[in-house]
Amino acid sequence: MSVQQGEYERVTSPVAISTLLRVMIESGGVSLCLASMEGRPEPVVLMEQYEGETLVMDLSSVNYLLSRLQQGEQFFLRGQSQGKVVRTSLLSLTETRRSGGRFLCCSDYPVSVDVLQRRESFRAELRMGMVVSTAVFSESDKSISGELRDLSQNGCQIELPLMASGVLAEADQPLKLAFTFPNGTYFELSGVARHQKMDPERHLLRVGFQFVNGTVEQARQIWYFVCEIEREAARYKKETQDDRHSSPLFEQPGKRAADTERLGRRDIRRYATSMARRLVKVAAYLDAQLLLLQQGGDIDSRQLSRNADRLLALHEEDRQALLFATRCLAPEPLLVRHGIAVAVHLLDLVGDNMPHDVRKAIVASGLIHDLGKALVPQVIFKAPDFEASHRQAMSEHVTLLMSRLQGCQWLSATIVQAVIGGINERLDGSGYPAGLTGSDINELAKASAIVDVVEAMRRDRVDRPARTIQQIYRHLLSHSHQLDPRWIKRYIEHFKALPVGSLAHFSSAQLAWVVRLDGTGAPSEVVLTERAEPPMRDTLGATVSGDVFERLGRPIKEVAVST
Repeated sequence: MSVQQGEYERVTSPVAISTLLRVMIESGGVSLCLASMEGRPEPVVLMEQYEGETLVMDLSSVNYLLSRLQQGEQFFLRGQSQGKVVRTSLLSLTETRRSGGRFLCCSDYPVSVDVLQRRESFRAELRMGMVVSTAVFSESDKSISGELRDLSQNGCQIELPLMASGVLAEADQPLKLAFTFPNGTYFELSGVARHQKMDPERHLLRVGFQFVNGTVEQARQIWYFVCEIEREAARYKKETQDDRHSSPLFEQPGKRAADTERLGRRDIRRYATSMARRLVKVAAYLDAQLLLLQQGGDIDSRQLSRNADRLLALHEEDRQALLFATRCLAPEPLLVRHGIAVAVHLLDLVGDNMPHDVRKAIVASGLIHDLGKALVPQVIFKAPDFEASHRQAMSEHVTLLMSRLQGCQWLSATIVQAVIGGINERLDGSGYPAGLTGSDINELAKASAIVDVVEAMRRDRVDRPARTIQQIYRHLLSHSHQLDPRWIKRYIEHFKALPVGSLAHFSSAQLAWVVRLDGTGAPSEVVLTERAEPPMRDTLGATVSGDVFERLGRPIKEVAVST
């Protein structure tokens, strides 16, 4: 348990010692800590005191330690009294007797006690293997899952996925925190996020919460949890004896299920396909990069290079599996999903016969092209009416992102300018940030704009729902004054009328996701589903390969699903 030694105050007054011990006796529960075991606690019952002479305890719960105590090994008692943490001076047993199956023991009377004035600094840390599931509820009552890392009377630290930073930033009121211990014990209270620290390697956010509006009963329960966490943590030290009793909070009914594979609190096995599960690593990088930008950092050149290479390798391995995997990232933040989808589809559209370094720069620029939106005031994305002032503020995301690319010397400036700088330009000059027109817009920028519009329209937005690909194609063709007609035609010819990643309703009345197309553009492999929801592992059924039309009939219509 973490606490600075200097935070304790020594009390030697017999009257004060007696008063503090009396309160501990009334509560009944204290911890016994062997001096030789670094103060690791075991629960015992302090029964009575004979002032200045002896203490009487029930040590039945630590009977396996009795032989050591009877041989003179010293210990101290620790408990809670008058809202403070109290620990006695070192004691030794003077007598042991058995009564009705219990072990009643007497010890020296403490010559002093140490009192921790700031009880909230008495912090219990959870060791590896101690899992307390935690849910942080947003103001809209949506929960974000994490794990408790330490607990004190005043607050706690929780590990959360990086996407939680958005919820914390928007919170105007204390958030509800709910803890579930392995034995099923459930406890909730309110807390305010006071600080957060990113762990980019593990793709996690460690958030410190201060408890607020707690009751006396909640304070008592927290103290119990603190003591039990410390007690359980002691069992995880290498030198701990196997017969140390576990805390009831951490006892699990039945055999513990095997842990699922995780990446930054993501349960990777939830994702629909093996390719999607590999793509999660790229999503985790972008999620971490978003937070790094918000905290004043630059684009991580090394990580961007590594993840661009990862996408190129996945595309070369199986381009259609990768295209479908971009539709299977529903748990990820919108900017992350959009960046990955644009990067993959832009590579697939223009990447043939290009040198490796050019393809890599295109992928990298596509991945991060929209991350600057995390740097503009988020209120503009929630405005019911998108006014000129909002548009101007939003258009600044391009310049803001460009200023964070100083370390990416390997990234082609020409491609960065075309993809990141030109993806929002329009032929008629209505785009941003430069308001370029016609031939002033780079060819790669024109292609990027088509990909960006398609991917944006396939997802829900505040002012409209997701569109089907046919609706999107009609929109493109009707906006040839803004979007290049040649690239519109190339896009439709390349990805076909029912692209990979479409959800189709067949004449057999079955719904299925299009996973692969044959050379004619017809579905050659689909995965059945009963839900018009983004594809996740638990929403998908059997795979149908080969002659899909013979088995399922013809596609009647596409169903729009925001992926």
